Amino acid sequence: MYSPSTLVRSLLAALTVAGLAGLAAHLPPAHAIGAEEPPPNMPAEKTDLSPVRALIKQGDFKGAIARLNKMTEADSKNADIYNLLGYSHRKSGNLQAAFANYKTALDLNPKHLGAHEYIGEAYLMNKQPQEAEKHLATLAALCGKGCEEYQDLDRAIKAYKAKNR
Repeated sequence: MYSPSTLVRSLLAALTVAGLAGLAAHLPPAHAIGAEEPPPNMPAEKTDLSPVRALIKQGDFKGAIARLNKMTEADSKNADIYNLLGYSHRKSGNLQAAFANYKTALDLNPKHLGAHEYIGEAYLMNKQPQEAEKHLATLAALCGKGCEEYQDLDRAIKAYKAKNR
C-alpha cells in the first residue's frame, strides 16, 4: 500500500510529464497530506518518531513528553510531533496540554487524521461529545467512514453515549 505522500509525489510527476505542471503547483506538498513521512529536506534524526512511539507503547508518557518537547525545539513545524505530544499528555491526564498540542498539530496540518481522532477522544474525556462529533464529521469528509481514524472515533463516541445515557 502506498502512503498518501508517495501518491501525491507520483501525481505531481505525472502532471509534469503530461505538461500540466501549472496544475501540479496548486496541489499541497506531499508531507501536508497527513502522512507521517518527513518532508524531503528534513533531516531524519529530527523526524524519527519510532523511539517515541516505543516509549508510548510502553506507557512511558512522561519520557515521551520529554523527548517530544526536545523535538519541537528542532522541528517546530511537524504536526506529527504535536499530535503525539497531545496523545501523551491526554494519556497522562493533562487535557489542557493535550488540547493545546492537538490544536497546534491541526494548525500545522488541518488534514491530520490522527489529530482529529485524538482531539475527539480528548473532547469525550472532557464531556464534550458535540465537539468530538465535529471532528468525526471532519474525518468523514477527509477519509470517509471506512478509515481507521473515523472508525476508532465513531466507536469511542458510541461507547461514550451508551455509558452516559
